[in-house]
Amino acid sequence: MSSSPQPASASQATTREPGGGGSGMALLVIASCQLMVVLDITIVNIALPHIQTALDFSTTSLSWVVNAYTLTFGGLLLLGGRTGDILGRRRVFIFGVLLFALASLLGGLAQNSGQLLAARALQGVGGAIASPTALALISTTFREGPERNRAFGVFAGVSAGGGAIGLLAGGVIVEWLNWRWVLFVNVPIAVLIALATPRWIKESERHPGHFDLAGALTSTVGMVLLVYGFIRAAQDGWRDALTLASFGAAVVVLTAFILIERRSSQPITPLHMFADRNRAGTYGIMLSLAAAIFGMFFFLTLFVQNVLGFSPLATGFAFLPVSAVIALGAGLASRFLPTFGPKPFMVVGAILAAAGLAWLTLTDVHSTYAGSILGPILVFSLGMGMEFVSLTLMALSNVSVEETGAASGLLNATQQVGGSLGLSILVTMFGTASSNEADKQIPRFLAQATPAERLHFRRTGQLPSPWSDEILTAGISAAFVMAAIFTAVAALVAVFAIQVRPSDLERLKGGAGPGAV
Repeated sequence: MSSSPQPASASQATTREPGGGGSGMALLVIASCQLMVVLDITIVNIALPHIQTALDFSTTSLSWVVNAYTLTFGGLLLLGGRTGDILGRRRVFIFGVLLFALASLLGGLAQNSGQLLAARALQGVGGAIASPTALALISTTFREGPERNRAFGVFAGVSAGGGAIGLLAGGVIVEWLNWRWVLFVNVPIAVLIALATPRWIKESERHPGHFDLAGALTSTVGMVLLVYGFIRAAQDGWRDALTLASFGAAVVVLTAFILIERRSSQPITPLHMFADRNRAGTYGIMLSLAAAIFGMFFFLTLFVQNVLGFSPLATGFAFLPVSAVIALGAGLASRFLPTFGPKPFMVVGAILAAAGLAWLTLTDVHSTYAGSILGPILVFSLGMGMEFVSLTLMALSNVSVEETGAASGLLNATQQVGGSLGLSILVTMFGTASSNEADKQIPRFLAQATPAERLHFRRTGQLPSPWSDEILTAGISAAFVMAAIFTAVAALVAVFAIQVRPSDLERLKGGAGPGAV
């Protein structure tokens, strides 16, 4: 049974115009934090080829540069949201932002792969503390109705568009400086956000409770084991002993997580939130879509730079239209949600995303950016813009003030965990398909190669272009097939699980609705 709304707390009244400067500046601070956290997921993508060379990563292990961040981020988001509820959201928000800055500094100074992955994991911890608190602050800063709808629209647009902005920013930084600055750049931004927060955002009311550390630990460890199993399967096969052991351990740990949450008086994951079919469906849709969007950015970045030969800066500009179209989709959804409700935008958005990814499966070594990449990513982006606004509103609809942190953390967690798990599955598809293509390309290479080329291949195991391009493209195309399946599943969940009630439309219009504030 879904939580029924509670009367507005004192914190809601006092944060309407924080610091006397208006809620607009509060939204700017909150959105800036979310942009920094989300942007960091993809700003590193542009630098991946350079990181791979500098720190000696393989193509499959390279995904850990992304996953080390998103797994700790997703695994601890629920604890971060709960921490804000108990200790006060503003102080927790500031702590998370400063921890993110410290981790970014350490990552930029990393001298080997282990140091970089450790710093990325610590970044995820900082993001997990700051991001759900930021979303919860919107719920307690803006009045329910059109004002909160607009704020959620901005937040969702930043969350969805931040990925594309990160690719552009990463391209500029890598082209003009080097890969380390994609991490260093977070430090001054985070410090400015931390300094501005006390001026524009009031502290929220604290709610009594305790921290579910056992739940946070088992959820994070379980997901790390699951993702590791998929990535190892791509490298060493499904019959590998460590692959099977990782999957087995993941099942045990995640089962323990569910049992802990069922028995806890104040669980990190309030399981009753899944009793509401709309909220459960929303989490399922976010899980599927995140799996697709993380994979799209990861593999397209590699394709555009390694096959099409784009520079980091050109790659960033290649993804710039994504931000504009996501903003367009988010704007359309925000404007017409009170009239039509979120379900049409969830269904249409998922169908558009699936169509864009299905189009990308046709990519081959002869593809061009204008002819084969631009169209699909624009269709995909329009759908994602519609989705993120609708999902954000639906996930926090009908949630009590005391649980807004937990609800927002759960939405963000499904996004990050879905992204990590989805990327690991797509990497597995990539590894299998590229290995099969390599079996075809190696004999062709050896039949045409010069003695010097054969010697280089024996020493490095690396094929030169165009044979390497064929292998990479075959793997990427297979990954896009699975990504399209993920979005098709999201569309089916939206069609059959989501039910918009008249009271939901009343709240979106700013009306009372049963039990509304």
